[in-house]
Amino acid sequence: MAVARHESGPFATVSALASQVHPVFMLPPLATSLFGGLLSGGFWPPVAALHAGAMFFAVYTAHVKDGYVDFHVRGEDDDHPLTASGCRMALVGAGVGFALCTAAIWLLVGAGAALLTLPTWVIGYTHAPQLDMNPVGATMGYPSGIALALLGGYYAQVTTLTPRALGLAAVFLLLLTGIKIIDDEQDYDYDRSIQKRTVAVVLGHQRARRLAFGLFGAGLLGIVGLSVALPGVPPSAAAAALVFGTVAAIAQRGDPETATMLLIRGSYLLLAVLVTAVWFRPLA
Repeated sequence: MAVARHESGPFATVSALASQVHPVFMLPPLATSLFGGLLSGGFWPPVAALHAGAMFFAVYTAHVKDGYVDFHVRGEDDDHPLTASGCRMALVGAGVGFALCTAAIWLLVGAGAALLTLPTWVIGYTHAPQLDMNPVGATMGYPSGIALALLGGYYAQVTTLTPRALGLAAVFLLLLTGIKIIDDEQDYDYDRSIQKRTVAVVLGHQRARRLAFGLFGAGLLGIVGLSVALPGVPPSAAAAALVFGTVAAIAQRGDPETATMLLIRGSYLLLAVLVTAVWFRPLA
């Protein structure tokens, strides 16, 4: 069974499978999972590693399925490194990896932690072709996965969810949804031509951009509010709002590609500031 479309041999197979690991989209769920464990105050590395592993396989599933549908089913993409059978093999492998990580979490922590982990794979597997053709699914699939990564990483450590975990998960959901709205502006013409109803297609460029920045504002206010109202969120976490807000202000007038690039990097900075605030608590 051929796995790689363009070459043959073990190296070509490994290279084709590895091509579906997209660091820009892969690193945030893993980092957010670990951040959730850190935020809980009960960080146990084996469980944290298992949950991060499950997030890896969930996102890998999304990447493979998306590429399979876009190239082999819809014919939208010009090329893809995996054959159709290679995609199916990768999906089975990722599914097995996710199942093993989730089963281990169940054994070490409990059924609740496993059940909170499971939806991330469901989102990844159904992103294409089920979720990506309507505004809610296309826009909020990945942000929802990030929010669940934080909640799952947190719950796996302490078997409970607190207002700070729920609040920060909501913040990530708002901010990343805004970024996805702007990211989808890049494909406006093509998405409209195939009747793919992203937020940009439904609302138009200007209203979609206003909605995105409204979500940014709500998310940043949420960070400040959590840092003031909840003892579990250190006051220094408010600096994350300042950092991301500065990047968003710069990105506001940029074209969709430039704005998306800046905002994604701004989200990395936001997470880095939050991790620093929770780990070191400089103002505590």
